[in-house]
Amino acid sequence: MTFLKFVAALPLISALGACGELGTKADKTVDRGLDSKHLSELKAGIWIDPNGCDHWIIDDGVEGYLSQRLDHDGKPVCSGAGEPNTAVGPFKSGSSVADSV
Repeated sequence: MTFLKFVAALPLISALGACGELGTKADKTVDRGLDSKHLSELKAGIWIDPNGCDHWIIDDGVEGYLSQRLDHDGKPVCSGAGEPNTAVGPFKSGSSVADSV
């Protein structure tokens, strides 16, 4: 019976544990990894999606960042910088953490 009470209480305990995270406002522009720095210090490259459109890509060895490249009107940029499904540029530089992949 004690085991059943524990299993029944587990979702409640998990939900209460998440409440502490709701009030925190972390600065999302700072990498908090092993080599913490502002994200503007990392080097970006371009990943070309299967449709030929560009996405900014950064790989700091532990985490990766990706966002779609847009023009001033909010339309996707499809520059032809490379073949679809490839990445170009120095997106793995700017970090002292080696990427195992």
